[in-house]
Amino acid sequence: MNYKVFILCSVLGGVPFFGISQNSIREAIDKYNSNTVEYLSVEELAALIEGNKEVKLLDARETSEYEISHLQDAIFVGYGNFEMTSIQDKIQTQDTLVVYCSIGVRSEQIGEKLKKEGYVNVYNLYGGMFEWFNKGYKIYDHKNNSTQKIHAYDRFWGEFLERGQKVY
Repeated sequence: MNYKVFILCSVLGGVPFFGISQNSIREAIDKYNSNTVEYLSVEELAALIEGNKEVKLLDARETSEYEISHLQDAIFVGYGNFEMTSIQDKIQTQDTLVVYCSIGVRSEQIGEKLKKEGYVNVYNLYGGMFEWFNKGYKIYDHKNNSTQKIHAYDRFWGEFLERGQKVY
């Protein structure tokens, strides 16, 4: 990588600027995911929650993102420092697990790790927290109060948020 490309990538938050032309969450997911973890739509998740179905939500973002906002009752699992041992006492292999991140890229990778460890009912929330929030569902802060603040990851990915107060 030449020096100018390196500097430009650094300025853009580490996201390579070439070849990125997706204009929607769907296009980004199509570009970055390999569909190794079955998707669950935000509407399907909302229906499960409203129907009082036992679902465990796993937040596969970083601590700073989770503290700003997350889905209600989500278990923080992280991404960069994800350790299976840190959540094994909170989930069982037969539990219905819905992993999410900002749009569903990092959560697919965590979902793959869960499946590899023998968890059988693992789903990736399609469009992640951004799609959930864009469609009007509630998110919660570190005190479990409903909030309009949402961690946008960075300015590039934040473009996929259609509402709320973006926090970086």
